[in-house]
Amino acid sequence: MLARPLFLCSRSRTISVTPKSSSRISQFPTVRFFSTSSKPQAMAAFSHLIRFEAEDGKTYYGDLTKETPTREIRGKEVELLKGDIQTGFSKSGSKATVSKLLCPLPTTNIILCVGLNYRQHAEECNLTIPSNPAIFMKPSDALAGPLDPIPIHRDCQSMLDYEGELTIIIGRDCKNATADNWSDYILGYAVGNDVSARNYQLPANVSGGQFGYAKSFDKFAPIGPCIASKEVVGDPQKLTYWTKVNGEVRQKTKTDDMIFNVGQIIVHLSRGTTLRAGTAILTGTPSGVGLFMEPKGFVKDGDEVEIHVEGIGSIINKMQFE
Repeated sequence: MLARPLFLCSRSRTISVTPKSSSRISQFPTVRFFSTSSKPQAMAAFSHLIRFEAEDGKTYYGDLTKETPTREIRGKEVELLKGDIQTGFSKSGSKATVSKLLCPLPTTNIILCVGLNYRQHAEECNLTIPSNPAIFMKPSDALAGPLDPIPIHRDCQSMLDYEGELTIIIGRDCKNATADNWSDYILGYAVGNDVSARNYQLPANVSGGQFGYAKSFDKFAPIGPCIASKEVVGDPQKLTYWTKVNGEVRQKTKTDDMIFNVGQIIVHLSRGTTLRAGTAILTGTPSGVGLFMEPKGFVKDGDEVEIHVEGIGSIINKMQFE
């Protein structure tokens, strides 16, 4: 995610990328991948949690076991789960057939986003790395499903951009997480797109120097196609992902290029603040956004944006100009 308006992106500016081992880690300590909490942690009741409309017209949660969902999921029979994001899940012993794949989050209190969190993206933007993560928010109505068309208001069409992101889903209320227990609060991981109207983000006289407005329009945060459990994903800093527009690869990276890793993000965001179960956290985008392509690679009406994260699957959304 772009963390500052374009007028600050001078090509002559020196990029300062703070090393992972620097003193900045006094604020962002090295986090442990495995929890050292004395409280036993139950395994998730799912591997790839989906939410879907079934052939009977009802909405269910289900588990794809070891599969990642694809756009060809319609007609597939899946195991149903009891429960919800807030209370947890258990196996129901029943099955249903998928008619339509939905966003795995029916709603959320808030969508939190981290800006300028990949070194390669900092280089293409030519910005100094902040000593703290750049944070902004999206409202719950920005949520969209993994295969939904994204309606683009007529005023947002001139500089429309994509940002592929690994997305954290919080599984239980979290406050003051530590370097030792941050992973205890994660339900799993999904794929997200921080859809961005750059014409409302970049000019200071339009954005007011902030960028939340440009990214908060309805359905500007498609998330899915599932929530892959943290046991399935393993180390979130060892994932490969890519973004394609109409089949052309625009972004490709590994999550080890993050400046602030998943654990550090959760520790920072939960400091004195409760992250409710169901909170979605978009962790930043790598290089390759349309803004910095020559010629510019802004998406147009009918363009299809596909974002894929290893072990989780793909979200595929068509831009639909209104």
